Amino acid sequence: MESPTTIKKRDSYHHGDLRAQLIEATRRLVEEKGPDHFSVSEACRVAGVSTAAPYKHFKDKNEMLQEVAMDGMQRHHQEMLAEIEPYPVGSLDRIIGLGRVYTRFAQREPGVFRLMFGLSDDHDECERLVTQGNEVYSVVKLEVARCRGSETVGPEDEKRAFMLWSFVHGLSFLAIDGKLKDFFDPAQLEGLLIEVGARVMRDS
Repeated sequence: MESPTTIKKRDSYHHGDLRAQLIEATRRLVEEKGPDHFSVSEACRVAGVSTAAPYKHFKDKNEMLQEVAMDGMQRHHQEMLAEIEPYPVGSLDRIIGLGRVYTRFAQREPGVFRLMFGLSDDHDECERLVTQGNEVYSVVKLEVARCRGSETVGPEDEKRAFMLWSFVHGLSFLAIDGKLKDFFDPAQLEGLLIEVGARVMRDS
């Protein structure tokens, strides 16, 4: 678990730097304490800025949390694309790679993952978050379609993408809640992703 030590202290910041510092400070506190147990003043302390600084960039604490969720979704999206890039288009390896990124991100940043997917009742009100979430999920749907021989996502692709997403989503929460080990050896996670991916994508 990360310790929310002060990131950096300066007498002055560029506009973009200060905003980025506050988002990173909030992210660290989310990992340390969870989304419901940190204050704006703590984020200021970690970022090394005055308590008035956040309000130049964010309306309130919830908006700061939304930005952390947005940052997490964007990084998650980029990791997915980077993970599958080495594999041939249309291969099952790309499907498995997406699942690998999903579970890996959850275990590396459980606080942000919960904020992105588990504590998102108010995210539906944020158009940017909804759009970004749809973009991430669209990667899964397109790779399913490609694995089935098409560049166009059809109803069957939608169904299989949902099956894959449901599996890795639940698996990720079991892992970060410490419950996976009660049912399955975490060391065999890669094998499980391969088996489930093959079963969902298999045409009977």
